[in-house]
Amino acid sequence: MAAVDVIVDNLVTLWRIPSIRQNFHWIFLLISVVGSVLKELELVPQTYFSSTRNALNVYFVKVSWGWTLLLLTPFLLLSNSSFSRSVSFLCRRLLSLAVATAVWYAFTETFFYIEDATGSCYETDALDVVNKEFVSKASCRRAGFLWDGYDISGHSFILAYSALFIVEETAPMASLRTAKLSALPRVVLNLLYVALNLIVIVWVWMFACTSVYFHDPSHKLLGTICGLIAWYLTYRVWYLKAFLPRPPPSAPP
Repeated sequence: MAAVDVIVDNLVTLWRIPSIRQNFHWIFLLISVVGSVLKELELVPQTYFSSTRNALNVYFVKVSWGWTLLLLTPFLLLSNSSFSRSVSFLCRRLLSLAVATAVWYAFTETFFYIEDATGSCYETDALDVVNKEFVSKASCRRAGFLWDGYDISGHSFILAYSALFIVEETAPMASLRTAKLSALPRVVLNLLYVALNLIVIVWVWMFACTSVYFHDPSHKLLGTICGLIAWYLTYRVWYLKAFLPRPPPSAPP
């Protein structure tokens, strides 16, 4: 597992660079703006990733929150238990997963509501014949028609928010590199850390694909801003001032 150790060391070193860690969130805003301009000017050619049926979208992005929780939950348990075995401490730290899930659910449901409230059901792609029988996107599409409403990009929101969430919760790895851990926990922790970084790369790449291939500019920009606001209010405001759930530990265990 020496190769994995080298990869982990390089990743930890990368995320400890202040300019990268402190400005990572701005990357999403930049990609969203530049990608939207490129899409409107039609400067990006159609590729495999311009189809919603590409494998990364179908098997990863569509269930992105599931992948995030699947990898981050065991990492959070294992990494935080290296700092303290206190049940109350671990429960407070696990609460960050519950908060993030509640944030994800609240925003996505709000996006669905806005699209339903602002949309209409059309019988043709030309959007010239309105069918007033259907008043929701779900019922309209089940009938084989087209729903057109203000569709805030859920992809832009969840990919930006998930990536920032993972980066925050994997930060303790910098301290754990020098901690005295037994062989098996160390191996598992390293593999989870590498997997989480790979997922972040996938999320950033698919965020870029969303920016250059899909949605109207305002839909993507608003979805991105919502993701950044959700991250900022939790990790830069709430967690620093409240007893629950507390930010990830940073001092050496």
